[in-house]
Amino acid sequence: MSESKQRPLVLLLSALTLPAVLLSSGPANAAPAPETARLTISFTGVSKPGGAIMAGVFDSREAFDGDRPVQGVRIPVNGPMATETITGLKPGRYAIKAYHDVNGDGRMNTNPFGIPIEPYAASNNAPSRMAPPAWADAAIDLVAGDNAHTIRID
Repeated sequence: MSESKQRPLVLLLSALTLPAVLLSSGPANAAPAPETARLTISFTGVSKPGGAIMAGVFDSREAFDGDRPVQGVRIPVNGPMATETITGLKPGRYAIKAYHDVNGDGRMNTNPFGIPIEPYAASNNAPSRMAPPAWADAAIDLVAGDNAHTIRID
């Protein structure tokens, strides 16, 4: 084939392959997008519709024990179950603490002895015996992508 006939063919092939290369490779010096985890939390056993479930997601024992969540959510309660998806978490170990703010005052109500009078729970349905649940009992592992966890709150 003569050089004059090859040139249009080369231009045509370049024009066809360039968009595919651009779409597949992205910018030349861009870092790969970090993998994040999405956590869908479903609360079951809701005995009183109304109010909201206030939940905190904790990324360490220290944060869990010190009530310093990396993310917090307010989930309206309209029936026997409430669900929320939390995004942007790094894959790793987390625990969740939650309470059902039945009266909507924004805090967990207690009796005069400090015992909660509103429903509360933790991930893994971790028990709380005369004290808040332990990190070791409540910790769950999240992987990149979608994760789901169900907690009974009653």
